[in-house]
Amino acid sequence: MKKKPTTSATKAPELPEKARKGHGGGAALKAASSEKTVRRGIQSIETGFTILDALRSASGPVPLGKLAELTGLTTANTHYYLVSFQRVGIVQQDADTGHYGLGPYALKLGIAALEQFDVYKLARPSMLDISTQTGHTVFLGVWGNKGPTIVYRVEGSKSLPLLELRVGSVLPLLSSALGRNFLAHLPAAETSGMLEHELKLQSSGYTVPHADIPRTAAAVDEMKSIIRDQGYSRCQNTLLPNFTSLSAPIFDLSGGIVAALTIMGPAHMLTEENEADAVRLLKRHTAEISQTAGMYG
Repeated sequence: MKKKPTTSATKAPELPEKARKGHGGGAALKAASSEKTVRRGIQSIETGFTILDALRSASGPVPLGKLAELTGLTTANTHYYLVSFQRVGIVQQDADTGHYGLGPYALKLGIAALEQFDVYKLARPSMLDISTQTGHTVFLGVWGNKGPTIVYRVEGSKSLPLLELRVGSVLPLLSSALGRNFLAHLPAAETSGMLEHELKLQSSGYTVPHADIPRTAAAVDEMKSIIRDQGYSRCQNTLLPNFTSLSAPIFDLSGGIVAALTIMGPAHMLTEENEADAVRLLKRHTAEISQTAGMYG
């Protein structure tokens, strides 16, 4: 009996009751009735957003003083905002360092935004079909602020659970099929920082050399050209040992990559000799999603 594919997504905590319901309802309704107030907006919300945007742009948790410097607020005012943001779960404080980063509710908001974006909804039936037909795990990935990011997955009946790769995981450019897809199709300016860092790691001896991972800019350019020509990217034993991954891009109306579907399965089941059917299935589904999204419309 085939194991039914299962899906995985991140669950963040619900907002506290007070935050969901609000308080001071009469005053709020009265304020909302003023056209002038609506046009002017709420400055404190806009100010608070600058803190959230600074956290989004940071490479990791940020000290209070640095946040104040980035936003132009006083340390005291920054702290007041952070206290409120922590209460609703959109910001969290590192217990060891005291630094601040985005919290679980921020991830929930991000997933919700993706759910309201067509490509996310369009991809899910395709992922179920691919997983059912191949028996392998299928990922949906997008380009996030940290790089190639898994936002949805369907478990395959032939694959062991891939605990290392979960919703929210950010994958490398050079050693993951998902990353290679974005590297091949995104403007170089968007990937240059991450690519430069990974190439330095490859040349420094910090990582174990692998024949399938390019180590020079020229080799990267050659790999990108091959990926664009064949319409998919491939990795074997690079991201995880004994696993092969195949990834194909999803394009929007302008022809830009908006997401990618990736199949990942045991290396002995997905070899260059027997993976042709999986590649055809993957490319057919991503082409159909791209067409629905407007790429070929």
